[in-house]
Amino acid sequence: MAQPHEASRTAVFTGTFDPLTLGHLDVIGRGRTLFDHLVVAIGINPNKQSLFTIEERVELARQVVAPFSNVSVEALEGLTVHFVRKIGARVILRGLRTLSDMEYEFSMTMTNQRLDPSIETVFLMADGEYSHVSSSLIKQVAWFGKEEALGRFVPPELIGPVMRKIRETQMG
Repeated sequence: MAQPHEASRTAVFTGTFDPLTLGHLDVIGRGRTLFDHLVVAIGINPNKQSLFTIEERVELARQVVAPFSNVSVEALEGLTVHFVRKIGARVILRGLRTLSDMEYEFSMTMTNQRLDPSIETVFLMADGEYSHVSSSLIKQVAWFGKEEALGRFVPPELIGPVMRKIRETQMG
């Protein structure tokens, strides 16, 4: 369970991270330099069919962010603002890839602000190299492609697990 942190110095980066991509890792890497502590909060989106269980996603993300001493990974259940408040943070970090992301993020930010006006949302634009990368794209590349192709989109630690999950799905 996440421990309370100094509120002004902790941010929470939320998502389903199914799987975590190089775009996510880019935001994590840059976000961790802006805050003393960055919590990657992995949640469940009831509108999406997940490749990995939440426990698997948390474990895989912990492997990927292990080199970053000021980044931790937690499972997120329920509303983001409740989690942020529970760990004593005041900032939600979000990554933006495209203009269409902005519309969704704007709606979420307004909702979060209505639920808790003391929590701010900070946006980081994705590096142009990763602006087209989504978890859905990763799954398609893994389904039809090879491990070398997948390596252009996910951290090396995730290539094997993603390919294994896709093969299990294909064998169904």
